[in-house]
Amino acid sequence: MDPSNSITGVQQEKGKFKPNDHNVLQKHVFFFDRNQDGLVYPWETFQGFRAIGFGVLFSAASALFINMGLSKKTRPGKYPSLLFPIEVQNIQLGKHGSDSGVYDKDGRFVDEKFEAIFGKHARTHPDALTSGELMGMLRTNREPKDYLGWVASWTEWKTLYILCKDSNGLLQKETVRAVYDGSLFEQLEKQKASAKKKASV
Repeated sequence: MDPSNSITGVQQEKGKFKPNDHNVLQKHVFFFDRNQDGLVYPWETFQGFRAIGFGVLFSAASALFINMGLSKKTRPGKYPSLLFPIEVQNIQLGKHGSDSGVYDKDGRFVDEKFEAIFGKHARTHPDALTSGELMGMLRTNREPKDYLGWVASWTEWKTLYILCKDSNGLLQKETVRAVYDGSLFEQLEKQKASAKKKASV
């Protein structure tokens, strides 16, 4: 590994990177750090998307889009790398505009902002969002001329909706909470592995 990419300091445990307990954004991203070295390379992003059920083309496109967009931002002061690694410990530096504000500038979870998503936009059901309500939230969160932020937010939320809506077309509150702390990804990976095992029996 390139020494300039190494992760050192208190967030190491038995040679593995350990997310900061107060930085929920790190936990959100850590699922994609498949070897837990504190760096997420495009092939790991691809593997993560495949593990939660996405197809090859979508996973490949997502890996390119995400890593090319976040690598430089999360590696301040370092030369650009053609391998486009993302440093998990600096992931808060990759926050885009026009978002929900649930993560603050330090990557911490802001419960008031999370509750506001449903308090302001969940009109049909108090603890779930319809597709229309989700789109309404995205329009409300748009910052003027923040086109990249608009695209990033739309892509993230639309992907979540497609993957996790229930049989009634609703995105449940607890599902959204689970995606913020990354636990949803682990659940989806286990579900896919279990379904694959049953199918092979």
